[in-house]
Amino acid sequence: MTFEKVCKITDIPDDGVIGVEVEETPVALVRRGAEVYALHDVCSHAEVRLSEGEVYDGTLECWLHGSCFDLRSGKPTGPPASKPVPVYQVKIDGDDVLVSLSKES
Repeated sequence: MTFEKVCKITDIPDDGVIGVEVEETPVALVRRGAEVYALHDVCSHAEVRLSEGEVYDGTLECWLHGSCFDLRSGKPTGPPASKPVPVYQVKIDGDDVLVSLSKES
């Protein structure tokens, strides 16, 4: 499994989200304390950037229609989205955040 350095952990606001590109794939990075989560940065319902949304109660909320996606599984927690978004592996190496596009198992 190949990991790519994408940013410093301090680049991601606590309880916030940023968008990055990994091998031309859009990835939303969410930080909650010392934990960082990586989800595909395209809503499965409306195909807009999830990184423009808000972190809310363990989910990432799409700004357009309000669909929320679980940070750990990528599964929607309610309508209008019905399909999950891919979730990626994250490693923290010192202050660096590394992401693998291989889906979490």
